[in-house]
Amino acid sequence: MVNPLRLKVKGFIMNKLPRDKQRTILSMLVEGNSIRSIERMTGVHRDTIMRLGLAAGEHCERILDERMRGLECHSLQVDEVWCYVQKKQRHLTKAEKEAKRIGDQYVFVALDASTKLVVSYRVGKRSTDNTFLFLEELRGRVRNTPQLTTDAFAPYPSAVENAFGANISYAQIIKMYEGISEGDARYSPPRVKEVLKSIISGNPDKRKISTSFVERGNLTIRMQMRRFTRLTNAFSKKLENLKAAVALHFAWYNLCRIHSSLRVTPAMQAGLEGRVWDLGELLPAS
Repeated sequence: MVNPLRLKVKGFIMNKLPRDKQRTILSMLVEGNSIRSIERMTGVHRDTIMRLGLAAGEHCERILDERMRGLECHSLQVDEVWCYVQKKQRHLTKAEKEAKRIGDQYVFVALDASTKLVVSYRVGKRSTDNTFLFLEELRGRVRNTPQLTTDAFAPYPSAVENAFGANISYAQIIKMYEGISEGDARYSPPRVKEVLKSIISGNPDKRKISTSFVERGNLTIRMQMRRFTRLTNAFSKKLENLKAAVALHFAWYNLCRIHSSLRVTPAMQAGLEGRVWDLGELLPAS
């Protein structure tokens, strides 16, 4: 049986949807629902939902770019989160690999350890070029020189020095993994058998050499963005939609979501905002 509400709203273009309906859809997106599940629950056509998500994401990009500047951060943690667009890397043709728009993609994330604020991020291939661009963007958002911790991805030391200079207090977390035994499940993550702390430059506080907070943030990403949930068919089909979803997530996380341990939003903890933003403020003007 066809949902009569769906018939009624299928023809709506995004900016004709009532504002309350748009806000409801955004709420569902940031709480980890897929596009088609939102279509079923709201009766709004999936194409309209996609257009709304894209417009909101582009608006959130501008909000974050404007507000995440002039920050004073003392300890930053950096990591990357894997996902893919359209199909996994091993299935790409040579031309598709060269285009770099589909296949494996990563979200580079820089998180302030004390405020839990996502200071900067970048969506793209896990490449040397993107690593340098990400660190340069991060440098442009902080007014001081913080302590920095990354994982052991090879381009990081050069990219960090290029962005922050050779005197930054910088260290890497190096994880040693156990081999996968014959009886292990195919999708179970490898077990970490040892974690090493390697000082690359400066004089970092060893107690703050960690990527634990940003890795916990990666779990939030996977829980709150359906595109990042493993073993589903909710993955992104276009790079633009992935970038919009990530921008929406981080704007919601920084400005709207009260952090359970802080009791305020990360933006409030960082002194950027004096109140919790309403989710509707992430919608572009009608």
